[in-house]
Amino acid sequence: MPRSTTREVGGGTQSVERALSLLCAFTEEHPERRVSELVQLTGLGQSTVSRLVGTLEALGFVTHDQRSGLYRIGPTVVGLAGIALNQSAAHRQSRQIAQDLACDLGLGANIAERHGTELFYLCNFEGRLAPRSFTLVGRRGPLHATALGKALMSDLTAEEIEALIGTQYPAYTPKTVADLDGLLAAIAEGRQRGYATELEELAFGRACLAAPVRDRSGKVVAALSVSGPLSAMDLPRRQDELAMKLIEQADQISTGLGYHASATPLSSVG
Repeated sequence: MPRSTTREVGGGTQSVERALSLLCAFTEEHPERRVSELVQLTGLGQSTVSRLVGTLEALGFVTHDQRSGLYRIGPTVVGLAGIALNQSAAHRQSRQIAQDLACDLGLGANIAERHGTELFYLCNFEGRLAPRSFTLVGRRGPLHATALGKALMSDLTAEEIEALIGTQYPAYTPKTVADLDGLLAAIAEGRQRGYATELEELAFGRACLAAPVRDRSGKVVAALSVSGPLSAMDLPRRQDELAMKLIEQADQISTGLGYHASATPLSSVG
């Protein structure tokens, strides 16, 4: 390959990496950024950041508020996210079911899958008793402190769980299960009854129930949950009712993904 072409390819790769680093600087905590912040966060020069941000704006990856001078994620990113979600079989199969469940129960209904050591929300619908002013779609969460996470790990062995997330975990509240023995006990309990629980483990005043979703091989590929404030969940009175409907709908999604109850999961539980 000619030397000039090599430089061109290398420079193009570097520009892509730099542009992506700018996009990654936008987070839930900081959804808007100034150019000066992007310079500080990425370590790139002012002129480089200004040039790349200008290109990203022209392509719709970021938008610019002329009045405040702040940049935020643009519609092109949202469009690409929609394409990615629509390619997910779990998302396609569960979207209407989760929406109907939220409407029926008046609670939040969520679908998540596991990405490495975290859960990733694919669907999020809110019922009248559990309103939110924001969507959970695209957000990540801890596996150990959520009902969804426990359901997603329900077909893993103790050794696999330890290799995945270790033996000690962050405590978000005094009720968070923060060690491997406690987590294994919680997962075993959930596996036995068909659904996992979360009671103020991630946030005060909130509860969640989650059931695993399996594909045709029997492997857990996603989880369905119902969640909301403690007052709306009313677990002392409604837990059995909620669990029955949750498991029923999770099974329906699994069936849509080709799962049959006689299927043997790829990894043995233990």
